[in-house]
Amino acid sequence: MVADTLVYHPSVAHYLKFLSTTLGRDKLLRTIQYFARFYAWYLLRTNATPAAIAPWAATKKQFGLVRKFLRIGKNIEHLKAAATATDAKSMDPVLRYTTVGRQLGYAGYLTFDAGTVLDAAGIRKWEGAKRLQTEAYRFWAMGLTFSVVAQVYTLWKLKQREAKVDKKDGEGVVESKRITVERAVSKMQLTSDLCDLTVPLSALAWVNFDDGVVGLAGTVSSLIGVYNQWKKTA
Repeated sequence: MVADTLVYHPSVAHYLKFLSTTLGRDKLLRTIQYFARFYAWYLLRTNATPAAIAPWAATKKQFGLVRKFLRIGKNIEHLKAAATATDAKSMDPVLRYTTVGRQLGYAGYLTFDAGTVLDAAGIRKWEGAKRLQTEAYRFWAMGLTFSVVAQVYTLWKLKQREAKVDKKDGEGVVESKRITVERAVSKMQLTSDLCDLTVPLSALAWVNFDDGVVGLAGTVSSLIGVYNQWKKTA
């Protein structure tokens, strides 16, 4: 009886639906990967033994490799999204251009990243993989920068909309609530983008972030991704 209650509980169905999506599994793996990166750094800084650090360093490396394989082919998805945004003539021009830039950035990142898979897996080592990974990080930084600009612009537009709302009016109250929801979504995405930016900026040595900062920031953005995907599969 108890077993039936657990098996047929709506939360179990939601959990299975969440795990059935590639994005859901990727976000969970990413959370573990970046937490492992942070914790390996923490153990190193607290003079832990190499034996204590090794499992976390291996987790970071192996989960990162698994996620590389999961990302193969996703560049097409972003190229299609860029083309769709280009054709969306009714869209706000700033948001349209930043969307195209973001999607092309992600597409470039995933294309170059896919070229490093065989080298990362140890199947076929070659010198060019390091150069491709550098280009991948540059495209990722570009995509994230466009996304940050889009969110800052969105928050500014929402502030303008809010200034015109008459909260004494019934429709104004509804519009105010809608703006509050949209602002929360935009702020969450902006937080995620800024956290993610630490990864390529650090990898390219444009900003000197250590593994503690990158690992913690990556964990935060990953948890945001888990939360958003969980809501989508509800």
